[in-house]
Amino acid sequence: MPLRKLKPVTQTSRGTSYLDFSNLTKGRKNLRRIKKKNSGRNSSGKITVAHRGGGSKRFYRVVSFNFRSDKPAKVVAIEYDPNRGANIARIKFDDDHEEYILAPEKIKIGTQIVSGEKAGIKIGNRLALKNIPIGTQIHNIELLPGMGGKLCRAAGNYATTLGVESGFAQIKLPSGEVRKVAESCMASIGAVGNSDRANLRFGKAGRRRWLGVRPSVRGKAKNVVDHPHGGGEGGTSIGLPSPKTPWGVPALGFRTRNQKKKSKKFIVSRRS
Repeated sequence: MPLRKLKPVTQTSRGTSYLDFSNLTKGRKNLRRIKKKNSGRNSSGKITVAHRGGGSKRFYRVVSFNFRSDKPAKVVAIEYDPNRGANIARIKFDDDHEEYILAPEKIKIGTQIVSGEKAGIKIGNRLALKNIPIGTQIHNIELLPGMGGKLCRAAGNYATTLGVESGFAQIKLPSGEVRKVAESCMASIGAVGNSDRANLRFGKAGRRRWLGVRPSVRGKAKNVVDHPHGGGEGGTSIGLPSPKTPWGVPALGFRTRNQKKKSKKFIVSRRS
């Protein structure tokens, strides 16, 4: 999706850009659900995700991450989704049943897609990793057979297949990590669309507030009880050898992954 830049008639509009929605279609109300806001709070009412709250109201689009059907479906619309960076494609089967899927790059309205053993290597098709050639770009990858896609769902993301051996397929993720996944897990061909979103420039703080992102406060500007960097008189330093998170964990160069995780055996090489 191309970007649309504003003319620099004011300092706010200088460099500001928007996504061009001219090639998108309107959504369907029967595939939407009410999305309740929690403003970063858990079931106990405690804030577990900082800097969340406010923003425009939005509906949740019911996206199918486990699109499994040997019957072909037709892409009838490509729509905007306010809950994710990627666009979504509305597909329609012969029995008039409709679903949302993640819209791959370069997919067009009218394209026929299919999922299953009979699917070919075509953008939008979904098939098992054992049937995908080496070097193919894939997205919406399952971690366990039948659980639905979990990996590479953000705008512009894709993984690359490296081969199949001993019942497992090796894939290279966007982070550079090489991971083993069961060969019967499903994945969609192509990269996730709307890659231009990475080049978007918001221009003003208000656009972030519309998305529900509240201002960030520096740790050294807080009190001692609120942050390890807090306290002190005036503009003092953090008083620590290295910066820490609000929970006391080192923030730079410290690996937080639990070494006892069961999935460790499936990681061939960590991200660089």
